[in-house]
Amino acid sequence: MAPSKKKHASSKPCIIPGGFTVLSLQFSPDSAAQHQLFVKEHKVRAEKSSGRPLDRTLFVLNVPPYCSEAVVKKLFSQFGSVQSVELRDHPGSSKESGPKLSKFFRAADKKGFNVGYIVFQSSASVSAAKSHPHDVPLVVCTELHPVRTGVQKWIQEYTQSFVQPDKLQQIVDSFMEGYDKRKEEEAERQRKEAEQQQEDEEGWVKVTRGHKGAKARPHTEAANQRTLQKEMRKKKRKELMNFYTWQHRNTQKEHIADLRKKFEEDKQKIALLRVQRKFRPY
Repeated sequence: MAPSKKKHASSKPCIIPGGFTVLSLQFSPDSAAQHQLFVKEHKVRAEKSSGRPLDRTLFVLNVPPYCSEAVVKKLFSQFGSVQSVELRDHPGSSKESGPKLSKFFRAADKKGFNVGYIVFQSSASVSAAKSHPHDVPLVVCTELHPVRTGVQKWIQEYTQSFVQPDKLQQIVDSFMEGYDKRKEEEAERQRKEAEQQQEDEEGWVKVTRGHKGAKARPHTEAANQRTLQKEMRKKKRKELMNFYTWQHRNTQKEHIADLRKKFEEDKQKIALLRVQRKFRPY
């Protein structure tokens, strides 16, 4: 019997230059077309965010528009428990600073291909995703988890665009409570910094010794602002006094002339006192 010419599945991961592993993506089980995802372990030295731990974060490229964060979480849950999913239109640092705004107060997301950051509960899940065979595609739309596209997706997005007034009022009230709380904390922090760095009349700052092992307190924004204002006042007085170079020279000449005049007057006073001295022992 002649050997079969049919190519068997390699069951091995496909790794391309750059360290990326290629994962096949299929929209439905009966779909003939496949999409390619490129995944890599997220390792950035400058990344200090706790939301993207370096040993448990998977970086994904070429995420199609029909894959939402919920869909991506469902797809990669087969490799392990997923902690969080973040989709963005371009790579960048984590957006942890500042309050998390509701979707009603954020700009509309761009429609197109995205990049993703998938955080797993275990670091072994990252290795499992990278070692997934290239010839075993990940299926997006199934009977248990259908994904809407086309007109059905537009109808769903249009329906979800409406919001009830009471729900919107609740979101606004929650945001304002958090805003007031942050303002109070900021005012309290500035008050404590001002008390710790009070200057006396001559500009000296009292420095107290902290407990053993305490790090040096960095310059605060309030202290830097006071120092900058003081320097600006000095510079302004100097500019007003000596606006031109010739004014500075004339000021120096007048000061020297005043000193010489005062010296001559003092000499005349001393000579006059000597003449008026009545007691003469010799």
